[in-house]
Amino acid sequence: MSTTNPIIEIVNVVASAVLGQKLDLNDIQKKFPDVEYHPDTFPGAVFRLKNPKSSTLLFSTGKMVNTGTRSEESAVKAVNTVVVKLRKGKIKIKKDAVVTIQNIVSSINLGRHIHLELQ
Repeated sequence: MSTTNPIIEIVNVVASAVLGQKLDLNDIQKKFPDVEYHPDTFPGAVFRLKNPKSSTLLFSTGKMVNTGTRSEESAVKAVNTVVVKLRKGKIKIKKDAVVTIQNIVSSINLGRHIHLELQ
């Protein structure tokens, strides 16, 4: 067994955010052609960012869910970047988003097999 300390790697951070207002997802899709919105199959619109690389779900209630970043700071930055882009696209956003980290997924290589069935 190795004497080095295993490295824990954050692989995904999920953040929720609240805007405190309704969103017109049809209008957002018209102004942002890259936004995916298929209300017949899912009630949210998907707003993807390249930097920080992530996806943000937008809901008509004004709630948002961001996933795909690898740090809390990047998750907050991603939500704020989406809000800035919406404002620049002439979508009226009255307040800044209130962001809450919901989940952090990490992985670690322990350097050996673990037999879960034996526990």
